[in-house]
Parts: sequence; C-alpha cells; structure tokens
Amino acid sequence: LTLHRPTDLRRKKIRDPQAVKFRRVRPSCHSIKSFRFQQHSYYFPKMPVDLLNPTPEQEARTHKLKRLVQSPNSFFMDIKCPGCFQITTVFSHAQTVVLCGSCNVMLCQPTGGRARLTEGCSYRKKVD
Repeated sequence: LTLHRPTDLRRKKIRDPQAVKFRRVRPSCHSIKSFRFQQHSYYFPKMPVDLLNPTPEQEARTHKLKRLVQSPNSFFMDIKCPGCFQITTVFSHAQTVVLCGSCNVMLCQPTGGRARLTEGCSYRKKVD
C-alpha cells in the first residue's frame, strides 16, 4: 500500500481503490500539541474461505455451538455383538460400561468423550 498525504485525499486527487484515508485523532491526554494519524482502508480483498457455505469437513471440525446451524456431536447407535450378533442401542458418549444382554460381553467402555467400542463390534448410527 502506498501512503498518501492527508491533503491529497481531501482534494480528491487520488482515485486508487486501495487508497488509504487518514483522520486526525486526539490522544487520550487531550493535548493540542500531539496528534496521531489513524489509517482506514476502504479496499476489502476477497476472503480466502467462504464463510456462508462451509464444506462438511469444516462444519464437522467446528465447535457444536459455532456451526451455522447448531447440532450436537452425540448420537445413538446400534452395536452388533461379535459373539451372538444381537443388536443393542447405545449412546455414543456413554459413561458406563455397556454389556451384551444375552452373552454379557463388553460392547463399549467409557472414555472422556465418546465411548470406545471393543474389537469386533460393528455399529451404525441410528436414524430417526
């Protein structure tokens, strides 16, 4: 950016879209001797990211409250037992150990966030 004198801007000599406007601002001490100049740019470059149409990957990475439409990270899922193939419905962020109803095999164990499935268990998200 080229910095221009304030007098050039007042006389409208500069027609550059990237021109910078200066304005005099009094400091907090309100002394008449010292003024400082603030610059304001009126040229807005294009954003590198489209904020109104994020990709699904970007939407999944953002916090659940900062998405365009707020949605939870949790869900209910059907877990198939590897031994007896019985299907059990479990919350994704379960805070207790979930056992199979017929063969008492541990299906998932809690962690700080999502529950960790045991090896051999398959799951699918429950659809309303």
